[in-house]
Amino acid sequence: MENPLSNTRRSVDRRSFMKSGLLAGGAATMGAGLLAHATSVRAEDRGQDGSLDAGDVAILRFLTAAELIEADLWTQYAELGGIGDNLPVEVDPGETATLNAYQTALSQLDSDGPQYITSNTLDEVSHATFLNAYLESKGADPVNFDEFRILQGSQATGADNIGRLTNLMHLNVDTSWFVRYRSATNPDFGATFPQAIKITNRTAIPITDADFNNPNHIQVIANTAAFHFGYIEQGGSSLYAIMSQKAKHREVLQITLGIGGDEIAHFLEWVDFAGNGVQAPVAPVSDSGLTFPDFFANPPLQPASLVQPSLIFPVPCEFINPKLPHVSIIRPLTDQFGGAVATIESFTADGLFLGQSKKFLATLQKMAIDADAAHR
Repeated sequence: MENPLSNTRRSVDRRSFMKSGLLAGGAATMGAGLLAHATSVRAEDRGQDGSLDAGDVAILRFLTAAELIEADLWTQYAELGGIGDNLPVEVDPGETATLNAYQTALSQLDSDGPQYITSNTLDEVSHATFLNAYLESKGADPVNFDEFRILQGSQATGADNIGRLTNLMHLNVDTSWFVRYRSATNPDFGATFPQAIKITNRTAIPITDADFNNPNHIQVIANTAAFHFGYIEQGGSSLYAIMSQKAKHREVLQITLGIGGDEIAHFLEWVDFAGNGVQAPVAPVSDSGLTFPDFFANPPLQPASLVQPSLIFPVPCEFINPKLPHVSIIRPLTDQFGGAVATIESFTADGLFLGQSKKFLATLQKMAIDADAAHR
């Protein structure tokens, strides 16, 4: 009997784009304001739990570093592709906005895509702001990367001309996550996964206004971003789950579980989003040697279920012991593949830190080693 899911295609226009209240999410600049104007919790507000041990501090400081990195990259996405102050024109609720070509291309993947980008950005900014305030409330040093905001970002209309921590214009996107979550095997047991699509040295944002001009060119940029969104958020999902296993203090565990759950919510949206870029009507689409095929019509891997766009939830896989029944989980869940050091290695291979200083990379590496060394 034919699998009823095998030819299921998602409609990418399932919601009205400019529905009432859409602009309520705010702009990326609101996120920047949260960071800039967050009120530090005073030492006398620490409560009865007192200070944290060195391991829990190391965990929280690395997670804060990761959130600052995420907030930086998501802010770049939101400035050009989100909904808010950087829209080309100001509109009243219920009216139709004039979108730039990047926003339009993202909307081809999901009509609410720009809103989701803005919401994801605000979430990441709130994570970084909260974690730093919590560290201070426990008498620990917060994380400040302002000296490392040295990279030139996009110069397209809508982007702020400020220094960045991350580089989104020369990405080597690891798309193996798309296959991993559709596989019944687990990286923690040594499983490896091929790339769903090879994305090497590509930009995920418009670099200049010239990038807005060719519909195929800007759609490929948006599709690259879509797979990058999933890559970033699946990494955060595993990272928080791994750090939760190390936390000693109950309140620290509460933080890692709470924020980690939000990261998983992000990831599931972007799994769906990326899948819409490799099926009709968006795919196939090509530009300058990169093609996003229709995975339903021409699956790049066999069995085709390994890249089926409409499979958006984790497929059950082996866990704890291969003899136990398969179960749907976040994976990986070990330091080797998803811990702090592995995260920094992955971000570096991704091209996120191209052009960054050696001091920045050394600082991150030291924080990652300390976080991985923490134990319950």
